[in-house]
Amino acid sequence: ASNGTSSEIVRLETLAETVAARCASPAEFVGAFQAALQSARSHAVGFKTIAAYRVGFDIDWARPSEASVTKAVQNWLGRGGSPLAALADPIIIVFLIHAAAEMKLPIQFHVGYGDRDLDLHRSNPMLLLPLLRQVGLQDTPVMLLHCYPYHREAGYLAQAFTNVYFDLGLALNYVGAQSAQIVRESLEVAPFAKQLYSSDAFGLVELHLLGSVLWRRSMGLALGAWVRQGDWSLADAVRVVRLIGHENADRVYKLSR
Repeated sequence: ASNGTSSEIVRLETLAETVAARCASPAEFVGAFQAALQSARSHAVGFKTIAAYRVGFDIDWARPSEASVTKAVQNWLGRGGSPLAALADPIIIVFLIHAAAEMKLPIQFHVGYGDRDLDLHRSNPMLLLPLLRQVGLQDTPVMLLHCYPYHREAGYLAQAFTNVYFDLGLALNYVGAQSAQIVRESLEVAPFAKQLYSSDAFGLVELHLLGSVLWRRSMGLALGAWVRQGDWSLADAVRVVRLIGHENADRVYKLSR
């Protein structure tokens, strides 16, 4: 045990599946899910969606009407039997994200590289532009996770939208010795206050260690070279390491409150 503290992130699709299983009719779902979000808001620091896996990002991101959500839920429940089928309806998933945005907690999006059931080309974060441009999302932190090989696109979105942040997550564990190059590329466009460290220990617990070692080494190689070349001061480098290492996460997720 690390004796450290942890905070909860609530996965929207899992919460929706739990709520739907308890609803007596599809008409109850919208209200019941909104109530579940309010309850989760009291103890969670954010939400997460795996829309990239379930439906991709090349969908209609306009907020659906309650009637259309209810109809989609009816179709979903009709196919579900027991146990309930995994949620993979774009209308419902878009509703979940808009409803979660009203809570004003950060919403994490899996982006880019993942398991084999993900269509990589449909998880490019540039496909989220129609969502990010909507007024209802502009006061909600949007956290783009992993992002490889779209980390440059994620960096662009982070500098273009005040509420968008990103990390490299599992990318560093996968690229290994090439991680320094990926870190350098992530620093090209995005503001340093919009990037977060992540080890993404998705399997073995030792990957927490590997992710941290690769990130520290990569930051040292990238920033150390800039300091030696006279492009950065040492104080600048230390400040950026602290921002990305923990201060940005503390601020966005309000971990120190």
